[in-house]
Amino acid sequence: MTHRIPPVSSLLCLVVVFSVAACGDVPETGAPEVDPPENAAGVSPPAEEEQVPEVEESYIQEMEELAADPRIQEAFSIIEDLEEWTVQRTIEITEIPAPPFMEDERAEAYAQMIQEVGIDEVYRDEEGNVIGVRHGATGDRRIVVSGHLDTVFPEGTDVTVEVRGDTLFAPGVGDDSRGLAVVLTVLRAMNEAGVDTDAEIWFVGTVGEEGLGDLRGVKHLFRDGGPEIDAFISVDGGGMSNVVNQALGSRRYRVTFEGPGGHSWGAFGLGNPAHTLGRAILRFDEAAAEFVATGPRTSYNVGRIGGGTSVNSIPYEAWMEVDMRSIDHERLLEIDALFNEVMDEALQEYLAAEWDGEPVTLDLDMVGDRPSGEIPQTDPFVQRAMASVAFFGEEPSLGRSSTDSNVPISLGIPSVTVGRGGAGGGTHSLDEWWANEDQHLAIQRTLLLVVAEAGLAP
Repeated sequence: MTHRIPPVSSLLCLVVVFSVAACGDVPETGAPEVDPPENAAGVSPPAEEEQVPEVEESYIQEMEELAADPRIQEAFSIIEDLEEWTVQRTIEITEIPAPPFMEDERAEAYAQMIQEVGIDEVYRDEEGNVIGVRHGATGDRRIVVSGHLDTVFPEGTDVTVEVRGDTLFAPGVGDDSRGLAVVLTVLRAMNEAGVDTDAEIWFVGTVGEEGLGDLRGVKHLFRDGGPEIDAFISVDGGGMSNVVNQALGSRRYRVTFEGPGGHSWGAFGLGNPAHTLGRAILRFDEAAAEFVATGPRTSYNVGRIGGGTSVNSIPYEAWMEVDMRSIDHERLLEIDALFNEVMDEALQEYLAAEWDGEPVTLDLDMVGDRPSGEIPQTDPFVQRAMASVAFFGEEPSLGRSSTDSNVPISLGIPSVTVGRGGAGGGTHSLDEWWANEDQHLAIQRTLLLVVAEAGLAP
């Protein structure tokens, strides 16, 4: 017997210049206005022809039996009692700046928070991740539950939290300070309720999830020769019912055309990097538009351009940053190859005009490589994730996103990203907010999922 869950509603896509098939990110529950977060980019609702997600009855029963255990009931009650404590941890984490590649201060503080809650071992690895190890009764499996430490905001951003009623306002308050607080509260509730597990559990704060961080923290966790991890949970993104089991892969480049530069009148005739860049953008847009028109869903975007010193100077460099994504790894490699080919063709076409002086040169710097993949909805871990949502009366929805889970998903390791709960909006903006609306439910769901996968010890 199965529980049939209806598909989530279709989301409208806003197609911008140089962007094809780029859908907005899943908004947080209750958000009146949401800016697309990087870490939930491209979450896709099921297509009409796709199979409706199903939760097998055996996993529903598993959750019901597990939740009936007195220790889990006590843990649920503790989570509700810790409501104010969890909110305060959210504020405390948010107010410690963690700009890209500058997570150390927050990481040290988070390690101390884990230590104070109670853990067998806590340390920071070579990449900077915070890892709290809670030993299992058998020790033959390892489960990770994590949030990410970094934010998208540059150094100097005011991250002071403003509290209005039950709503918190500050850059990064939801993404992912709230996720880190959820992980912390799960650990404390398990400790105070005496919830022991068969498997070892790592409570982790990762570095480098956002933007050009390029998942460097979680990539290190799953590096060749690293410790074996059997299942991975990332607490990231809004809402209660979303279960991300599909990784949206991406390739990102910083493209720089360079030349000698000079006065716009006196040095006219020199090769112009800005003109070459313009030619490259046009050629790529034309070729990529044709490429993405068929086949598995793929997108491309020229997100930033720059260069030059003044209006009356031939620039010595002109640059752009390009993002390409696909639900299919091979398709991603193909548009990546197309992009590289077009960039070189644009350069050669411009050089064929035999400009004066030193030639314009091209530098292609890959600044992002996020893998694609999918854990099937029939996988026991994905089933448990959906069942943990259904247990609380919500309708689980499966989706695709770009999060820390991309890496283990691409390796075929059972992995999901689940929402932090509450309500929120303005993600990745200075007006970001998070509201305490039944915050305990997402924490209880996360605990239930962790224990279900780790196994409740006798």
